[in-house]
Amino acid sequence: MTGAGVGRVWSHCCGFDELVASYAVASGEILDPRADWAGRWTATWQVDGSDVVSPVRGLAAFPWDRAQPVRSFSWRPGQRHRPGLAFMGATGRGHGFESLAERRALTVLDFCGQVQDVLSQPFRLRFFHDGVRREHIPDFLVATEGSTLLIDVRPRHLVKKSDVAVFAATGRAAATAGWRYVVVTGWRDNVADTVEALARGRRPNRDPLGLEEELLAAAGGPKRFGELVAATSWPVPARQHLQRLLWRRRLTFDLSGQLGDGTWIYPVAA
Repeated sequence: MTGAGVGRVWSHCCGFDELVASYAVASGEILDPRADWAGRWTATWQVDGSDVVSPVRGLAAFPWDRAQPVRSFSWRPGQRHRPGLAFMGATGRGHGFESLAERRALTVLDFCGQVQDVLSQPFRLRFFHDGVRREHIPDFLVATEGSTLLIDVRPRHLVKKSDVAVFAATGRAAATAGWRYVVVTGWRDNVADTVEALARGRRPNRDPLGLEEELLAAAGGPKRFGELVAATSWPVPARQHLQRLLWRRRLTFDLSGQLGDGTWIYPVAA
């Protein structure tokens, strides 16, 4: 497993790969050795309420913007996981998740920008390992500006030995389609909590007091968070608007540290 390194991470330009702690996926060559594996392995999509099965070699050509999640998100008393819908400002709609760890991944994706579309539980992958047919449903398929990202979310302490083949198969299928594949096992220090705190700024918000312009003007040079809000005419509501400016990347700070009144806030041009 690999984690993000140390050093400053500027919030206005950081990417998803800089914030995530990921699993080192094994090579797919440990799996089905037959040359026609991409035709034997299949992906089952859900389109207009019906299953559509395609060989893995056809993943890249499949119009997945027409697809729906292959597995429904259900709620029942006593269940151990936490499903729900997470709103993303990038898409303007809610996206299903099956755990709080998955919801956090959607929030970080939204913060990093460049997301154009997201499909939760995109397809059911059926593959062969040691002559046995197995299946797996990845968590998210994400279209970004210039690339497509397939994501599984598995907290590090929940990764099992049996997951090695599953992740290798999913990575092999993604590579065939020209997609990147990431298994999210955690986050860089402070990232998850800080991004969650800023996430309230992702929804459209009125600013009748003009506080965001005051904050931008006051941030002409580096200032601490507390000093910046104190420089406005309405410091209490200015806190929320400063968080919104940080979420929208109009101001920046070092995301590797904790966010508080003592945090240095910088103009993006600097």
